[in-house]
Amino acid sequence: MRIVIGQLSHETNTFLEETTDLSFFEAGEWEMKETLLANHTGVQDYLGGMIESASEENIEILPALSALASPSGLIEKGTYAYIKKVFLQECLQYSNVDAYCLALHGAGVVEGIDDLEGDLLQTLRKEIGRSVPIVVTLDLHANVTEKMAAYADILLSIKEYPHIDTFATGKKAMQLTSQIVKREIKPVMHIEKLPLLIPTFTTMHEPAKALVLTCRRLEKPSGVLDCSFIHGFPYADVKSAGVSVICITDADNLLAEETAITAASAIWEVREQFFQSFFSPKEGVEAAAVSRESPVIINETSDNPGAGTPGDGTFLLEEMLEKNIKNSCFGVINDSEVVQLAHEAGVGEYIECSIGAKIDNKHGRPLSIKGYVKSLTDGKFIQSSAMWKGMKRNIGKTARLQIGNVDVIVCSRRAQVFDDQVFLLHGIDVSACRTAGLKSSHHFRDYYSTLAASIITVDSPGLSTNNLFSFSYQHIRPSMYPFEETAAYSADSTNL
Repeated sequence: MRIVIGQLSHETNTFLEETTDLSFFEAGEWEMKETLLANHTGVQDYLGGMIESASEENIEILPALSALASPSGLIEKGTYAYIKKVFLQECLQYSNVDAYCLALHGAGVVEGIDDLEGDLLQTLRKEIGRSVPIVVTLDLHANVTEKMAAYADILLSIKEYPHIDTFATGKKAMQLTSQIVKREIKPVMHIEKLPLLIPTFTTMHEPAKALVLTCRRLEKPSGVLDCSFIHGFPYADVKSAGVSVICITDADNLLAEETAITAASAIWEVREQFFQSFFSPKEGVEAAAVSRESPVIINETSDNPGAGTPGDGTFLLEEMLEKNIKNSCFGVINDSEVVQLAHEAGVGEYIECSIGAKIDNKHGRPLSIKGYVKSLTDGKFIQSSAMWKGMKRNIGKTARLQIGNVDVIVCSRRAQVFDDQVFLLHGIDVSACRTAGLKSSHHFRDYYSTLAASIITVDSPGLSTNNLFSFSYQHIRPSMYPFEETAAYSADSTNL
């Protein structure tokens, strides 16, 4: 059995004024053939799971292209045209292909194309015909479309946030692909699209935690291959934005529909619980200052590079520098100009400069600082968190600056914090700190929930704020909750 694998992944924040060109993918991941296999074998991600499953079943893997960029703004039309061309060339170079197993995201938006994944799948399907299966993994934050469903045999989403199940989902995708080729299953999908837009919400907390369990229980009956609650990506102003449920069964359309409706109804019943209030950065820092336990982790959800923000916001950093709590650290803020100044000055020297808030004016103001250059690195490390464990990370050249009592890690590429590796790279043991500020919404929780004495989430203006009312949506569907409190979900309606 010969199965092509590949990846094209981008989560597009359409509210970011900066556009995404090819350099974002080159800085993220651009791998072909044997390089793809070498860099993903043993890694806890989608492709790593596909590769391991194929090895277990003696399936011949045919590697295409893995193109991945960190979340950012709208993808330039020419950039996508080039990536699509290369991706299809690499996919179609092989003969006697039995199936395609692809890792896509589900929230890619291009200039003039609201549905990157649907467009790519449509073109691939035209090239290979209807008889060759296409199985696709999706991110939990996919904005699912009718076009995606029309051209893929299976859309298989992860269920957890933090995304600790990417490897398992990759393995399952390959196993299902093999079963389709062997004619052991004949999958059918039903998608329920709810009139609901929610902020990013962790499955470690209620109500999402219980809803994941609900979906897993719904998978137990014979014939149900998968049932997933897909949160959607709220920072993409597109018609498909919002919550979905996908149920996949073995040749049973009615079972797929009934199961999806049951899950969707359960989500709708608890919709109000997804909207919670958080401390401001000032309130969060003040709460950390009076805590008798340590370390206290303060996560800045409103400038989360994992949702496409610039990562150079200063709202939380400004409050931490103002409070100046002893034995504190902050990671990471994106400012290549400051990093360059620090590298030119060298370890042991002071630099005086403006830091942060240089990409836009939505995430705070530039801060005037005098910082002692404590350490300098190339910004390369290996991720140790359950999500993407073993992945090689490169956040560009970095600097550790001591600004009063706060150690600040400055990077050259936008990045969110998953674990402690970026701190260890700079000689900081977070477990020994009193307070640590992080730029992340939820991916950090898998690692830090066991390390932290407490976690304080702070929210403020920004392109990943939980306050969805701060965005000027123009293209989402009408009558969406929470914007319309009288919005209603009906399983009888056409909702894709």
